[in-house]
Amino acid sequence: MMNKSICLLLLLLLSLGCETGHKLTFAPNQYHGKACKDCPDIKIDLIEALDETKVAEAINRSLQEEVIALLSFDEAENVDTMNKAIASFTKSFRELKDKFPDETVGWEAKISSDVAYEDNAMLTLVINAYTFTGGAHGYSSVSFLNFDKVKGTELENWELFEDEDGFRKYTETKFRIQEDVPQDENINSTGFMFEGDRFHLSENLGYTMEGIQLIYNQYEIASYADGPKIITIPFAEANKYLKRPTAK
Repeated sequence: MMNKSICLLLLLLLSLGCETGHKLTFAPNQYHGKACKDCPDIKIDLIEALDETKVAEAINRSLQEEVIALLSFDEAENVDTMNKAIASFTKSFRELKDKFPDETVGWEAKISSDVAYEDNAMLTLVINAYTFTGGAHGYSSVSFLNFDKVKGTELENWELFEDEDGFRKYTETKFRIQEDVPQDENINSTGFMFEGDRFHLSENLGYTMEGIQLIYNQYEIASYADGPKIITIPFAEANKYLKRPTAK
């Protein structure tokens, strides 16, 4: 009886180890729009988590939601799949072209994802997106998705920190040094456009192999011509502010 109990315990620990202690398995997954004269150019290259785990389900669901948000413009539409999102983007393009046949140029959507960081407890995915829907230029963006592999859930930014305010203050100091903003002057004194004249953490932040990275996409705090602003805080400096410090 004792041997049987020990075996069951070992099996349980092994199962938990497979759930949280190994790197997840991913496979490439591609979605393309139709190739025709009146169709936008759509290319989506996502990774798909193959593990039969709670966190894998959360990953695939969140990636799908991100793509749907990027491609869907009609809030009245019930867009809940990748194919519906592609169809929605195509429909919006054709409707605009019907109204302005001589002015509408081809639309584009290029979206890809990859693993930015993974350890036993944390996983961060990075999504690179480019969309063009008319105008002088398209729009490029980078976003992070952070996941707790143990709980199997996507994390909000605030859930990453033990001391978010402390991290914000530390990052502001580093940002000012990197961007040549005097420490004793307004954060917008050199031309930045932080709301309320106060530094804030980017909505796009996550774990990378170099540390916690924050990406301010175009238009967020500076002009389009200035491009994105990126700052990385090494883990040796960031760990004391994190709920899930890492030795990397």
